[in-house]
Amino acid sequence: MMKTMKIFSLAMMLVVTAAGAALATPSTQIWIPSTDIQAYKTLHLGIDNYFRASGNPKSPPTLVSTRDANVLDIGLTAGVLPFEKLQMEVGVDYLVIANDPNDNHPAMGNFKIGTPEESLFKFSPALAVGMYNIGSTQPAGNAPFVVSGQNIIYALTAKTVPVVGRLSAGYYRGSKNAFQDTRLDPSKSQNDGVLLSWDRTMSEISDKLWLAVDYMGGNNVMGALNIGASWAFAKNVSVIFAYDIYKEKALAGNNTFTTQLDINFP
Repeated sequence: MMKTMKIFSLAMMLVVTAAGAALATPSTQIWIPSTDIQAYKTLHLGIDNYFRASGNPKSPPTLVSTRDANVLDIGLTAGVLPFEKLQMEVGVDYLVIANDPNDNHPAMGNFKIGTPEESLFKFSPALAVGMYNIGSTQPAGNAPFVVSGQNIIYALTAKTVPVVGRLSAGYYRGSKNAFQDTRLDPSKSQNDGVLLSWDRTMSEISDKLWLAVDYMGGNNVMGALNIGASWAFAKNVSVIFAYDIYKEKALAGNNTFTTQLDINFP
């Protein structure tokens, strides 16, 4: 018990240090966080692009109404704990928002602590808790769904089922200041919701092919259903191709296509 408490205390010290140093997306499925955590001393580079699927001249003035790239997200995430059963990652993302009249380039941070499947006992699920989009609240111009200062805290559990794949479920809550919007029903909670996903490596076709569907609930700019596939071009390089269907288009704008390049540096 004392050893476990010492490990937990060390992890919390690292959380405080990382949150202070890095003002982001953690290891994700497509849109939502996953229970995956970067291995110790592994540095992950992610380059994500989001493109509008269609233009809409009736969109709010702050939203892009062309097929231009809306958001470029360049992120670094590193594994920081040398333990097998208790893992942690910290990260920072730099965002470039196309055609943003405010010329914002917000930097946002994240951290995640968790345990892999079967680490606690036989058949135990993976568990993870963390925060992301950490930063001060800023207007986001043409892409309100990437506004910093959302300060989303979440908890997830996941279990791999033979043949079916991995099923994940969780819950999140963010800052009311960042999520509350007068264009939505004020009687409904706007800063929380469920997190759900399915993903599977399609080994029957190729070990390089991975499919996923994830869902982020909530009456806010982050609510979305996302469907995608990934192909591993090398052991440490893969690309996700996905389609993002936003729940509240009055806030998030039209649906997007996304490409996400992932590179690991051991």
